[in-house]
Amino acid sequence: MALLVTISTFAQEMHAPFPYPERLSYRVEWHMITAGVATMDLVHGQPEDWRIDMTLESAGTVARLYHLMDKYHVITGRKFCADEAELDAEQGKQHRITHLIFDKLAHKVKSTRRDLKNNAVETKHIAVAPCTHDVLGALAVLRTMNMQPGAWQSLPITDGKKMVNVKIHALDKETINVHGNTYRTIRYEAYLFNKTLYKRKGRCLIWLTDDAAKIPVQFRFQFGFPIGTISVELQKRDVL
Repeated sequence: MALLVTISTFAQEMHAPFPYPERLSYRVEWHMITAGVATMDLVHGQPEDWRIDMTLESAGTVARLYHLMDKYHVITGRKFCADEAELDAEQGKQHRITHLIFDKLAHKVKSTRRDLKNNAVETKHIAVAPCTHDVLGALAVLRTMNMQPGAWQSLPITDGKKMVNVKIHALDKETINVHGNTYRTIRYEAYLFNKTLYKRKGRCLIWLTDDAAKIPVQFRFQFGFPIGTISVELQKRDVL
């Protein structure tokens, strides 16, 4: 009986309405090989706050050709409006740390970027909306929405260099297979590229499970030559 209760409780947690503390582990694929691994943790910083931590590391053959180790965290309120964020990025021979502090009364964000290789510091202040998200916070907001195919929303997102209202469009329902698991999903497109938030030409597609949990099981970044397509696929999910 105790085992049945445990199984029932676990099943409810796996499909409970988002948000809740969790860890998502991903495999990054590029040109049909494993190019990296990524993890994303969502935990409570304070009872009413959230902290999102993400690590992205190159792996396999790609790691031997190009070292990448990005460590990122953002602290948000309960609606995922950003309070503070930091990116520690080791990419090739470069090592930069970018720190964002959001002033919600003044509706501004201060960005401090340190180049550890060249010992240079760059500071910038920009105006933002009252509730502005970083990219991971915006993903969390998307998971709280109930957008059906054909619907779209616009979210204010910043990377510390500028703030833009990014359109997110629910495209279609799709059943996909990821690492042997079949998921019923809704496919979205986030218009982050093509001189919106990022200058690079490309597309960002996101597959969320079509249930209350809205688990991000797959991302696909489509760029031109020579990068091509980068796929990020869920390997494991733990409810914390």
